[in-house]
Amino acid sequence: MEVKSAAASQTDAPGPMPADALAEIPFELDEKTRAIQLRARKFTEEVLIPLEEEAERRGGILPDDVVADVKREAIAARLNGPLHSPDHGGQGFTRMQWALVEEQYGRSTNAIHWHIPNGYNVWEHASAEHRSRWLEPLLRGEIRDAYAVTERNAGSDPSGIEATAHRIGDGGGFRINGEKWFVTSGDVCSVLVVMANLIEDGESLPTLFVVDRELPGIDYVDDPAFTHSYPDGHPTIVFRDVEVGPEDVIGGVGGGDDLQRAWFMEERLAIAARCVGAMWRLLDETVDWAANRIQGGGRILDHQGVSFPLADSAADAAAGRLLALTVAELADAGADPKLVHNKASMAKLFTSEAAWRCADRCVQAFGGRGYLRSNVAERFLRELRVDRIWEGTSEIQRLIVARGLERRGVERMLH
Repeated sequence: MEVKSAAASQTDAPGPMPADALAEIPFELDEKTRAIQLRARKFTEEVLIPLEEEAERRGGILPDDVVADVKREAIAARLNGPLHSPDHGGQGFTRMQWALVEEQYGRSTNAIHWHIPNGYNVWEHASAEHRSRWLEPLLRGEIRDAYAVTERNAGSDPSGIEATAHRIGDGGGFRINGEKWFVTSGDVCSVLVVMANLIEDGESLPTLFVVDRELPGIDYVDDPAFTHSYPDGHPTIVFRDVEVGPEDVIGGVGGGDDLQRAWFMEERLAIAARCVGAMWRLLDETVDWAANRIQGGGRILDHQGVSFPLADSAADAAAGRLLALTVAELADAGADPKLVHNKASMAKLFTSEAAWRCADRCVQAFGGRGYLRSNVAERFLRELRVDRIWEGTSEIQRLIVARGLERRGVERMLH
């Protein structure tokens, strides 16, 4: 057997995979799905990644003409509205196709992919009038939406929501009061989907409402700065006697919890897929650096202090990818929604924690360069931290997984 020297093996270092390459995957993918994966890869490599450093320098805010270009390129690549019906201007992707797309977006920093025209999944349950008024313009990139759920005393546990809605007269609509925190994209949206408890006959019925941002009684009371440099803010919004019509309910009175569970499942799957993509990019960049960086007469990749942490992260990335894509496959197959919800929590838990470890290891491998904001590992170190918090903290995911082990059984949870 031929044993190559370190110098010879250095020349064999492949570097990052070209944009037109497709990663092998241990799932059987049809031609359409691979084509979607390739479109997302090319879009990420050719549109998103080249804008990262400018976005970082500008605090996440790109010029309007650049944002318009991103939207136009995304629509041309048929990536807008991935899970929405083509009847409403979306793409009708399967969950597997969507997860593969999100994985590619995860390879980029600064959340520039937020500019890709899309709308929350709950719009599919809205009235035809609302889909025409709000969803279709959303998928054309003309407006933005925001989902207002979190509150001062209701974070990972949405059952603690205190925002209320009361009926106005007999069938005259609803009056909403409450304060919402961390409303992602709330600063740029035209319409909000608001979770509130409809108080009726002594009961609190969790209900989703469509709220036009221009309605009277909506006040923006805080726009806090966060660790990452993303394009949209996460403001605090107060609703004071905001009146909406009887048609402005999504999913029926009291249907908010069911729709929100489906939303959480998809959001957690998306986070898991993006975290896998982040690890993929981090390893691409760091292995290439370590294979070519010479210190003490040799490559730093030949030092176990550098190579072993990267090997651990590669194992994490591969395992996380299998877990995330299995969730997508189960969702497409119509598996028990509660099982899919449990396993999506498992995927988010594992990948979000693994991705941040990976970023930390990669910063260390880059040394002083890894602490520069121009370095992808530094940006990921800041950005990936929130994935262990939003859409349910790691602690909440552990609770969900533990309950799944008890209620669904160990075998189904591990299968």
